[in-house]
Amino acid sequence: MNLRAVLNRLHDGLQWLLAASVAVLIVPVMMQILSRYIGFIPRYIWTEELARFCFIWMIMIGAMIAVREGTHFDVDLWPPLPTKANAALRIITHIAMLVFAIVFLYFGYQFTLFGANQSSELAELPMWLIFIAWPLAGAFWLLFLAEKFAEDFSVLRGGVRP
Repeated sequence: MNLRAVLNRLHDGLQWLLAASVAVLIVPVMMQILSRYIGFIPRYIWTEELARFCFIWMIMIGAMIAVREGTHFDVDLWPPLPTKANAALRIITHIAMLVFAIVFLYFGYQFTLFGANQSSELAELPMWLIFIAWPLAGAFWLLFLAEKFAEDFSVLRGGVRP
């Protein structure tokens, strides 16, 4: 199994996780909404906290997917350029993204260690389960950026983008 196949599987798994986090997010939000308008449904406080945690994971997983798909927003400042020039500009962009990935990985790891002995106020969830989203995002960004760098350097060497 080559690297591209592994990354494809990881990407597919992340898409499923994103769909699952959206599905899980719907439950506490729906409970919050219904409890406001229907008197016999109790108002649970933990639903707000769970919704916030699901939202954090949704954002991080979505960012991981966006790096792989190249769907983060970008602004086109240049007129249409030749293929090699576009590849060189993408490499510059990927270097900036690489810096952010390293920051997320390093400081996210520190953040996770900080939350290792903490638990959430209402749901009593271990906070490292939430905080680990940051270093995982950085790690997946590094993996997916490695693929992007390989593609763009291939174009610069005269090949075509796979």
